Amino acid sequence: MNANTSRQNADERAEGAQLFDRTTRDLPPGRHQFHKERMMAQIHETQTEERGAATSTHPMAPAKTRRFRLPRPAIALPALAAVLAGVVVAGVAASGGGTGIEDGGLATGPALTTTVGVASTKGVPQLLDRIALAAAEDGHPTVEPGQYIYVESKTADTFLKTVDDKTTLASHALHTRQVWESPDGTKGWLIDPAVNDSPEGETLSLPDEQGNTPEAYLNSPSYDYLAKLTTDPDALLAKIYKETEGHGNTPDQEAFTTIGDLLGESYPPAELYSALFKAAAKIPGVVVVDDAVDAAGRHGVAVARLDETSGQREEWIFDRKTHVFLGERTVQVNTVGGEGGLIKPGTVVFTSAIMNRAIVDGIKQTPSQAG
Repeated sequence: MNANTSRQNADERAEGAQLFDRTTRDLPPGRHQFHKERMMAQIHETQTEERGAATSTHPMAPAKTRRFRLPRPAIALPALAAVLAGVVVAGVAASGGGTGIEDGGLATGPALTTTVGVASTKGVPQLLDRIALAAAEDGHPTVEPGQYIYVESKTADTFLKTVDDKTTLASHALHTRQVWESPDGTKGWLIDPAVNDSPEGETLSLPDEQGNTPEAYLNSPSYDYLAKLTTDPDALLAKIYKETEGHGNTPDQEAFTTIGDLLGESYPPAELYSALFKAAAKIPGVVVVDDAVDAAGRHGVAVARLDETSGQREEWIFDRKTHVFLGERTVQVNTVGGEGGLIKPGTVVFTSAIMNRAIVDGIKQTPSQAG
């Protein structure tokens, strides 16, 4: 969720808590847990507080575990900063500190840094045209009832952790994340050690604990929902702007982020997938970064946009030759004030890499176990 970096007062935190209560009523149990850290951190109510610990977290950058997200509130919340702990990505070693996921998913390694890649508006339409063409040619098989969309990724993120009025960086180390979802979005499973301590994961299936089955929508879509969306780029972009009005720091940044959300843990039909890139080409401020690296260390070319409020640049990374989507990352580009000043320019505030995306016949089944 895009946001500014101003510190909330007690009234704002209370308002945020009420917002969280309202927006989570329609979520199934698995989605409650998935969003607990992200959203509760944004309103200064954290996992550690739920365990009775006297620790709070202050997020500093967009939450980048994108699927099954809460609706984005039309209020300004602190941004969630994300960095790596004890890993090597893009040839940069993060040494010392914690190297694993510990203390309920928390680690305390140093921030991963990178050289901020040079961004240019030159060649943006041409690159997105090539990406859209490659997406259209890469025909996705139709997901049938009873099957599941499986997405496996590598990801890491970090937040600001405050203990006894001292704020430092804490991070989830690079780890594997696995998600399964039925085409109608009513059944699913999540395995992510940064979200749930159990190695078995947790259900994302509906209905929720109140017996409700929320309908899919743009910011929490199912495959069936995506299959019904318009594939006309202009109409699609107009829908995105309309449905995200009032969210994020600016309409253009929110539109860019919304499209980016659909590139990771979703499975848009090929024609829609292509239309998303054509729509992105029409958003002002989109640039090309000639060299960017995903969480698996793969170099590629990035389509990106800078959020002027947070000073962070969201990058979608593609293979330079095939134009296949590899992953995404967020890099702190400009200095911001307040607690955000702890996140220095050049910090990799989030990184992910798509390792496998497939259709499987059973929940918790992996492609290697199929057939």
